[in-house]
Amino acid sequence: MVRFGIIGTNWITEKFLDGAAQVDGFKLTAVYSRKAEKARSFAEKHGAEHTYTDLKEFAASDAFDAVYIASPNSLHAEQAILCMEHGKHVLVEKSIASNSQEVEHMIETARRNGVLLMEALKTVFLPNFQAIQDNLEKIGTVRRYFASYCQYSSRYDAYKEGTVLNAFNPAFSNGSLMDIGVYCIYPMVTLFGSPERITASGLMLDSGVDGQGSAIFDYPDFNGSVMYSKIANSYLPSEIQGEKGSILVDNINTPTHVEIKYKDGSTEDISRPQVENGMFYEAEAFVELIKQGKTESEICTLERSLETARVLEEIRNQTGVHFPADER
Repeated sequence: MVRFGIIGTNWITEKFLDGAAQVDGFKLTAVYSRKAEKARSFAEKHGAEHTYTDLKEFAASDAFDAVYIASPNSLHAEQAILCMEHGKHVLVEKSIASNSQEVEHMIETARRNGVLLMEALKTVFLPNFQAIQDNLEKIGTVRRYFASYCQYSSRYDAYKEGTVLNAFNPAFSNGSLMDIGVYCIYPMVTLFGSPERITASGLMLDSGVDGQGSAIFDYPDFNGSVMYSKIANSYLPSEIQGEKGSILVDNINTPTHVEIKYKDGSTEDISRPQVENGMFYEAEAFVELIKQGKTESEICTLERSLETARVLEEIRNQTGVHFPADER
């Protein structure tokens, strides 16, 4: 049994716990929140025995072995490092940190303490993403990667009325790229590695974060392009184009239907069965790694998280998105 603590009592934590409840060997035992009442009510709802309002006391506790961190991006590095310094394994929500320097510090801490650190990027653990990887050679030489994830945020309505919530606040290292765009970029880095050159543009909001953006990536033999938004919806599928055909993906963040359209006009459905709550797979993988005594995922590698962080950083530099965390 792997005992978990959690940092963050929001909707994403609820969804994670719903998926993790299906994992053999997962048990929630501790909840951290700045507010005692929230910690208690959340713990009671999910059957956790221990609650904490002091982060240092939480990290030092012997009530859990691993922690799932779903706090704002700007807090990820500090909280993860504190927990790892106390020997805890850490699963941290995407984006893993505010910038690449923080990611480097997190990786160094994980290796020095011999603990597992993994970014919770659910996409790459899904059976339908694995279907893409397993069938990629069927489309021949890849010439273009295109990914779109544009989802109008309900928090944008509040923003337009004058209330800047966390999602649009640079103090929390948020914005469209960090929240939505990463789902387009991490799979690209997983499949093809880091690009040689990046050209990016974005639409800045007055709060100091990007409402939407797009980027072009140059690789030796093909181009990548992504678009992402929190202020408009898109219904376009994502696509990997090859000389023999193209792989169409219904949703790059959570692919459920994947098919190949070949040059001769034929179609092959390569979709695989997949549980509805995709966070089950990342939780299952993380628990299994701990059981096996491993300190790094072969799917969500530390180097891949660092490479993605560097890509995000370059896009932010070009689009003018700067966080207070960048000055630390």
